[in-house]
Amino acid sequence: MRVISGLAKGRKLQTIEGLSTRPTTDRIKETLFNIIAFDLPEANFLDLFSGSGAIGIEALSRGASKTVFVENNLQCQQIIRENLLHTGLDKLGRVLGLEVLQALTQLSKEETIFDIIFLDPPYAAGLTESTLKEIVRGGLLNKNGYIIVERAAQIPLVPIPGLRVLREKEYRTTVMTFLCLEEENL
Repeated sequence: MRVISGLAKGRKLQTIEGLSTRPTTDRIKETLFNIIAFDLPEANFLDLFSGSGAIGIEALSRGASKTVFVENNLQCQQIIRENLLHTGLDKLGRVLGLEVLQALTQLSKEETIFDIIFLDPPYAAGLTESTLKEIVRGGLLNKNGYIIVERAAQIPLVPIPGLRVLREKEYRTTVMTFLCLEEENL
């Protein structure tokens, strides 16, 4: 796994061994970042269920002003910190070692608002719906921002009050769904 473009282009990233994480492939990551490239400069980025931090680090490398990484696994938190140091992006990243819903509550209390929120929860854990509801409830998404949900193609995305689908990008077994706030929530 590596940083594809930007300030840290070509830097290799560490990842946790085993099946406890499921890194986004370089091919999918490259396509995703080509789609969002023009929105990244100066963006406030939130990387939920961060794993190795590869998505948030790619966002920083391509010009995001700040990324908050949310990951409750201690080993993954350490890898994110090491990857941030290795890429020289450590001053732009913040690692929250909490469960995602707790982190969203804390960020809401801090009145932090994000331009782009990426979430890639464990596919079978059923965390997508509750996470999206908490993002809307907590007012964490900028009115012009969007959420990107990575999910298995066979797992449908339940409609969430307050959000609407902007677009979907399908890969063989993976779907990226882009969501934004509904008009009445702006």
